[in-house]
Amino acid sequence: GDLLFTAGKDSRPNVWWSLNGERLGTFNGHNGVVWCIDVNWHSTVVISGGGDSSCKLWDLTTGKEVAQLTANSAVRTAAFSYSANQAAYSTDRAMKQPCELFIIDTRQVDEAAGSHPTILKWEVTDSKVTSVLWGSLDEHLITGHEDGEIAQWDLRNGKKVQSIKEHTSSINDMQMSH
Repeated sequence: GDLLFTAGKDSRPNVWWSLNGERLGTFNGHNGVVWCIDVNWHSTVVISGGGDSSCKLWDLTTGKEVAQLTANSAVRTAAFSYSANQAAYSTDRAMKQPCELFIIDTRQVDEAAGSHPTILKWEVTDSKVTSVLWGSLDEHLITGHEDGEIAQWDLRNGKKVQSIKEHTSSINDMQMSH
């Protein structure tokens, strides 16, 4: 069956079976609100981000934290690429820190070694990122922003290639359509 993940103010990502609503478990570890959560296509690894300025990777089968990436402000969005070899996350513009967008190599995460597998990092100087979605072939990232903008980023050079502003307020979620 399919899994449902919920993030909440109780500092814990929760996992449920979507077919019958049975709760499978809780991932304990964030110290504050959990803003985002995603699972890879194989349902083996979970990524979450929270108000405690951390992005965490979890082993879905054991519920154990695999790695924690520390940020300079709250982690607002997180999503796996289709291959799950990469993940993207963004931080809030807060505490005198800019909104930043990170692309990481999930195969290189090693908390014990203190490894920070950042492939690409850039500052988002306009409106902060409030939602993130991977584009086709893991070559593009699509971001929704607090001011209603939707932007497409080329991951080969980390530059915004196009944007539209059709909404008047924050875009909190985006989904791909067939």
